[in-house]
Formats: sequence, C-alpha cells, structure tokens
Amino acid sequence: MSESGMSEKAILSCRNLGKSYEEGPESVVVLSNLQLELHPGERVAIVGSSGSGKSTLLNLLGGLDTPSQGSVWLAGEELSALGEKARGQLRNRSLGFVYQFHHLLAEFTALENVCMPLLIGKTAIPQARQRAKALLERVGLGHRLEHKPAELSGGERQRVAIARALVNNPGLVMLDEPTGNLDAHTAQGIKDLMLELSTQMRTAFLVVTHDMSMARQMDRVLHLQEGHLVAI
Repeated sequence: MSESGMSEKAILSCRNLGKSYEEGPESVVVLSNLQLELHPGERVAIVGSSGSGKSTLLNLLGGLDTPSQGSVWLAGEELSALGEKARGQLRNRSLGFVYQFHHLLAEFTALENVCMPLLIGKTAIPQARQRAKALLERVGLGHRLEHKPAELSGGERQRVAIARALVNNPGLVMLDEPTGNLDAHTAQGIKDLMLELSTQMRTAFLVVTHDMSMARQMDRVLHLQEGHLVAI
C-alpha cells in the first residue's frame, strides 16, 4: 500500500468515504465510511434499492460531487487535492461514463459525439475522427457514423455512448443503469458488448444496476445498504 492508503495497482480507491446532506436542523447520512478498491481490468457491480445512494456514490467516485468525509483516489491521484480544471483533465484521461440515458449531443453525429473526449483532450481532429470511427466500427456502428442521435435506435444510441466512454482508452468506465432504458433483447446485446470490450481492452468497469443477471456477470457484486457496501 502507498502512503495514501491506496494499493499501488488500484485504478480506483476510496477510504472512509461518506456523504451527508443538511435538511433543516437535521443531517441526513447517505453514505458512511465506505471502503472500495478496484484494480485494472476488474469488473464490479453495485446493487441496491432505489434511494440507497448508488448514484450518489458513483458521482463521488467519479469526482462529480465532493464527499463529506474520506478520500477518493483515481489513477493514483486524490481527487479532492486537485483543482477543478485538473480534476476534469484527470476524468477525461482516466475515466469514461455511461448512463441510463445516453446523454449524446443531439446536434452532432455519432462520429462527432465519440470524438468529443478526444477533442477536449487536445487530440488533432483527423486523429480523433480516425479513433472514433474505429471504435464505432468495433461496436457495430460503422454504417451509422453520420447519423444523429434522433436517427438511431435506443440500443444504437447506447452503443455510441459506450464508444464515447472508451475512446480515450480510460483505465475505468463507470456505468449507471446502462441497460435500464432498453428492452430485454437490446439490453442483452449491450451487456454482451460491454463484457466483450472490457475483456479485450482490459478496462475496469464499475456498474450500478438493478439488473441482477448483469451484476452476476461481473467479477464482484457489492450491495449498498444503509450507507455501507457489503459483498454478496
């Protein structure tokens, strides 16, 4: 272990992580003293009832929210020690996100949407387009490069979102109910694709899901209950 308390090999770690909110005179504790470590290429599912704090946890681990206590380390750097710009650069470089709703930019094509993380990271446009095209072909959308989100099916939009999350070759992708908005057949195709890509690219996946069949395909399943993570 390093002085930070984070294993040298971990892509993500949190120590004594907690989050509470003030509601009038009372403090509502959502998460308390969480410990988690995720290693390169590892796939972990977090399950729990609605309102248990799963999305809050994901936002803390991804540096999108600030913990009330404890620390989060991503790719060897403590998020709370970084300024907003440096934190954004670290997320762009080391982390991909996939949500239940794809969050694609409606005015841009599939290819342009996947290019975005590369362009934000200052990759030259020709190289960005080449890498985005290669990844869209890899997820089966080589024939849909110039289509905008409104012209794509739900499953196709989610494939674009997955390609966007992976285009920078991040060490970790976080997925928040990635199949929650899809029919069963399409959801299964997305699950198969994610498992295939995580294996091929050696990318760690942290998946928040209600789908136990998906959770069981991960290396570990953790249950978030009463603000704590419990292995199941």
